[in-house]
Amino acid sequence: MRRQTYMAKGGELDRAWRVIDATDIPLGRLASEVAVVLMGKHRPEYTPHVDCGDYVVVTNGKQVGLTGNKAERKFRQRYTGFPGGQKTESFGSLRERRPERLIEDAVRRMLPKNRLGRHMLKKLKVYPGDEHPHASQQPIPLNS
Repeated sequence: MRRQTYMAKGGELDRAWRVIDATDIPLGRLASEVAVVLMGKHRPEYTPHVDCGDYVVVTNGKQVGLTGNKAERKFRQRYTGFPGGQKTESFGSLRERRPERLIEDAVRRMLPKNRLGRHMLKKLKVYPGDEHPHASQQPIPLNS
């Protein structure tokens, strides 16, 4: 009897939709759970070079938890490309202004740093409130 390793192919996978409520879940714990589902590591047919993951919808992004003093003392930095163009913004103000950016950045840094990782990130949908337009996909709650 021959044993062969199963390698998934992109077309033969059926992707589910998962939904998670981010209320009072610490940002890093939320991002690590979401990254595992986006990569497909929760499936038995996980293959490293194929996008095996599911779609993930994160609701209540404005209420994601930041432990300790991270809301005031931790900053997101970016650079515009012009001299003196370094911009900083605290995590607390970013959570109020654009919570989807805060969660997407945390998840993006936990995904592979290549084309496949950028493709996986497109399956993440983050919404600041309870409402989301993906009810017709019948998302399954993500166990957290």
